[in-house]
Amino acid sequence: MRRYARMALLCLGCGVCSLLYGFSQLALSLEQEPGRQRQAPDLAATGDRAAAGSEGRGQAGAGRCKNLSVSFWNSYWMLPSDVCGMNCFWEAAFRYDYMKTHPSEKMHLAVVACGERLEETLTMLRSAIIFSIKPLQFHIFAEDQLHENFKDILDDFPYEGKVNYTLYPITFPTESAAEWKKLFKPCASQRLFLPLILKNVDSLLYVDTDILFLRPVDDIWSFLGKFNSTQIAAMAPEHEEPRIGWYNRFARHPYYGVTGINSGVMLMNMTRIRRKYFKNDMTPVRLQWGEILMPLLKKYKLNITWGDQDLLNIMFFHNPESLYVFPCQWNYRPDHCIYGSNCKEAEEEGIFILHGNRGVYHDDKQPTFRAVYEAIKNYSFGDDLVHSLLQPLELELRKTMHTYCGRVYKVFIKQLTKSVRDLYARRSKGR
Repeated sequence: MRRYARMALLCLGCGVCSLLYGFSQLALSLEQEPGRQRQAPDLAATGDRAAAGSEGRGQAGAGRCKNLSVSFWNSYWMLPSDVCGMNCFWEAAFRYDYMKTHPSEKMHLAVVACGERLEETLTMLRSAIIFSIKPLQFHIFAEDQLHENFKDILDDFPYEGKVNYTLYPITFPTESAAEWKKLFKPCASQRLFLPLILKNVDSLLYVDTDILFLRPVDDIWSFLGKFNSTQIAAMAPEHEEPRIGWYNRFARHPYYGVTGINSGVMLMNMTRIRRKYFKNDMTPVRLQWGEILMPLLKKYKLNITWGDQDLLNIMFFHNPESLYVFPCQWNYRPDHCIYGSNCKEAEEEGIFILHGNRGVYHDDKQPTFRAVYEAIKNYSFGDDLVHSLLQPLELELRKTMHTYCGRVYKVFIKQLTKSVRDLYARRSKGR
């Protein structure tokens, strides 16, 4: 009799331990929900998944759950029966491990092109393709007259399967379209509406047309995994040196941090952006992204100079906990060298993303920037990167040493050289 009692007690103990383990795994999965979205945006809420339904969402039970439903504030027992919780109680415990072992299949990159920006945009896209590892999904917002040109050229790109693109018209809210179109530069404020337009995209990297990637897009995409639970976007400071900063000397509106932020490279967890209620100086009530844009413009339109970038600065001034700031080498602009080198990270590791604002790719004011742009523009896919890109570029960069930026020309080629070396190493291993 005692033997049976001991066996029953042992079984009961094992059952309790199993139950406690299940609850602990469930708690971990709920706490890590934002991280899981970042690691696997395609599984969370991308357009491809919406089109494909629940097929292929995983064999570990993750496919039967609606992923974006559980959070700290929506516990499993408070959710409807068709989301993770009531019907998928145990699956939530295993979903985190599933996401870790099934990385994101696509990186989503958005750009807005208007006017004479076709060639510049295509050069940026080429730079993204050359070194990136995971597949890319381009979201190209362009004026109608540019669509056919984009199609003709992009359809000839040789990386079928690695690159997909979607063309969109320039779209603003109907009741205020004229006001948004004339803000700063034509179409520039389109980026503010990306979270509202691309509703099925979980995470997105927005870049200006004058951006050049000197290392894989995968590397900046990985910053999504470094966001804490409150951060929704990542940008670089507008300036490193306050003595030459614009915002801290001239701005007539609130701005983020010491010198403001530059929105030319903007990494977004758009699911979080759409959900967040933003503090503001217009009402004691917090407003969502779609609610706050027009009131901000109405209040500050006479005080802003740089359009949508200024509005973003105002937003993150009031919500600083929501911004992740990455180093200047991820958004390297002429201001980082024309007054003397002031981006220490670039001096140490090289430039990761080059931002040729103020039209420096198309004039002779900053020949160092133009040399990099011309080298990537003229590179033909499939050619040897060392002989067709690196060596000709270094020769051109040496010719710019009479300029301030040319004096530090090695920072322009340091990371690029490493990216080429890494690419050939991956190819030699069959990756």
